[in-house]
Amino acid sequence: MTRSKRIAILTGGGDCPGLNAVIRAVVRTAQNVHGWEVYGIKQGVEGFLLPGGAGLVHLTRDDVAGTLTRGGTILGASNRCDLFAVPQEDGTTRDMSHRVTRLFDSREISALIAVGGDGTMKMAQRLNQQGVPVVGVPKTIDNDIQGTDRTFGFDTAVGVVASAIDRLYSTAESHHRVMLVEVMGRDTGWIALHGGLAGGAEVILIPEIPYDPELIAEKVAARAEQGRNYSIVVVSEGARRPDGAPVYRIGGDEGHLVDRLGGVSYRVAHELSQFIDLEVRNIVLGHIQRGGTPSPFDRILASVMGQHAVTLVDDEAFGNMVAYKSGVMSHTALEEVTQGVRYVSPDGDLVRAARDMGVTFAAADGSDDWHTDTRRAHGAP
Repeated sequence: MTRSKRIAILTGGGDCPGLNAVIRAVVRTAQNVHGWEVYGIKQGVEGFLLPGGAGLVHLTRDDVAGTLTRGGTILGASNRCDLFAVPQEDGTTRDMSHRVTRLFDSREISALIAVGGDGTMKMAQRLNQQGVPVVGVPKTIDNDIQGTDRTFGFDTAVGVVASAIDRLYSTAESHHRVMLVEVMGRDTGWIALHGGLAGGAEVILIPEIPYDPELIAEKVAARAEQGRNYSIVVVSEGARRPDGAPVYRIGGDEGHLVDRLGGVSYRVAHELSQFIDLEVRNIVLGHIQRGGTPSPFDRILASVMGQHAVTLVDDEAFGNMVAYKSGVMSHTALEEVTQGVRYVSPDGDLVRAARDMGVTFAAADGSDDWHTDTRRAHGAP
């Protein structure tokens, strides 16, 4: 592949607050420091499939001016396209990854900055193995990518959850209701855990700790005995019973690359209503968690990640993903990143802190009770 002063950037997967901040940082750093040209790939990896290079757009400082605070992505995104298995009219799939090399050679582009979640990082790793110089930038509100302590978009999503809980507390208290707040996160509970703690929820259900609805009811009843006839329960969309599969709003099929979670709070509400007399309502926050203006933290994190990605390209440190570790910007090999997702530790400091403050995870394995009994044995109230 021809080396040149041109690099490309794409935003894959779902939209996320902070994507435009990354694009802006890449363009400004590339031009300010190196005098490079930057090209955007429209609509994520689908842009590689458009004929005649139509998916490629030249990006200048003027193009990214005023985008730091904008949600979404000016390039567009897609989470339904796999370059290595593109559906054909006859029902088969075809590997179209060669389109990347062909486009880059024809336009003399020397490297790709791929911004996205675990699916985009897996694609980036495969492209890098085929000889395409790639640097990854982690993006997801779920905060579940291996190799980095934090992804941009997460802080904004947590802020949305906490703000929603703030607004629900007053109506829950006024009407003596149990409010179930369903949040995103896929198979991990980072948003639910952080959002629930920030909002002061009494119960937090996360996929990593299978729940027992009777234990939720016990917590609600205990609060009622103390004169607090209302409760907030945060439910991660991937929450599950010990013997049950996650609840899917849409199952994976030919039209969808992955199963789509959603609706578990309806099940929890039905289960909980069997044990308590209080009115139970559920609210699904949905896509408002991934839209809108990014928080100041996400703007800064995304900007520095974009700058660092350009530095990695300049160092020819391809096959790596930008990573934020212990407060320092560094990088992690894409091979490591694609080994799996990063889960909440049921024994981690954050879960322990929540339990110490009286939050229950309705743990079906009894770990909430064990924790409380152990604390009382050591003199805690």
